[in-house]
Amino acid sequence: MRSDRLVAILLMLQRREQVTAAEVAVELEVSERTARRDLDALAQSGIPVYSIQGRAGGWRLLGGGRTDLSGLTASETRALFLVAGPASTATPAVRSALRKLVRALPEPFRDEAEAAATSLILDPRNWGSTRVAQPPPFLDELQDAVIRGVQVRLGYVDSEGAESERIVHPVGIVAKGPSWYLVAYTERGRRTFRIDRVSSAAPTDEPVLFPGAVDLSESWQEIADDLDRRRTSPVVIHATCAPDGIDKLRIAVGDNLETTGVTADGRVSVVIRGPSEYGLAGLLSGLVEWLDITEPAGVRDHLAAIGQALTKRYGAPGS
Repeated sequence: MRSDRLVAILLMLQRREQVTAAEVAVELEVSERTARRDLDALAQSGIPVYSIQGRAGGWRLLGGGRTDLSGLTASETRALFLVAGPASTATPAVRSALRKLVRALPEPFRDEAEAAATSLILDPRNWGSTRVAQPPPFLDELQDAVIRGVQVRLGYVDSEGAESERIVHPVGIVAKGPSWYLVAYTERGRRTFRIDRVSSAAPTDEPVLFPGAVDLSESWQEIADDLDRRRTSPVVIHATCAPDGIDKLRIAVGDNLETTGVTADGRVSVVIRGPSEYGLAGLLSGLVEWLDITEPAGVRDHLAAIGQALTKRYGAPGS
């Protein structure tokens, strides 16, 4: 994985006075083009790596081959951990290497370096777009707040064009497809903000407050799973079911069933998700003996139409 290679290249540069893209390619078993792209990425991210042109050229770590990586500045340390340690891509081996580097860093840099390594997720799953995520405005300010662990006064424009301002407690940043997202807690709980809709971002000096331990990877997995469910199952039915019908309902709709409580008369409150009102009505039409759908009205209308069609085709019971 790329994060493994970036750390490996840094360690190569630390061991040797100079390396070429060809040498990196051979050692890491990648193409020269890939090696050159990785070296460029390190240099462009702010790591003190530079190239020397000409026949005897190559790449060097500023200060010579024996440069101690603990000599990195605070901004260089952040850059290293941001480019080499995205939370979703770092393998156990690269995390181990990063931990070793952390122990070699000056004391003031360690917390921010570790925070940088877990502040960003690159989610390879696609939600329909093939464009590459371009850094939006205010990304640097938000990432700085995540790394420093401080609250942000956030201006935001929602999908309807309404602008608001609030205090958020950033957890981390996710790049997914062409979009960047801020995962944060607000007074209403965990929220996800599209960063291209952020109109202002002013980090404060107040520390973030979370409801217990929070992990960016786990939080994003939950958010992404929920969004995938909403995308593939946009229709949501609210209903109540007789207790002896729950097993039959679960067979019919599988994991798209969620029980949410028990009513005063002993029926089970349920939420059912699916791709279309008509399709769900067809699945549930054989369960009307146990199931009472409260909303949406469209599903009830489809059930009534299905009942009329069945009566017309097969006749009323007892006729």
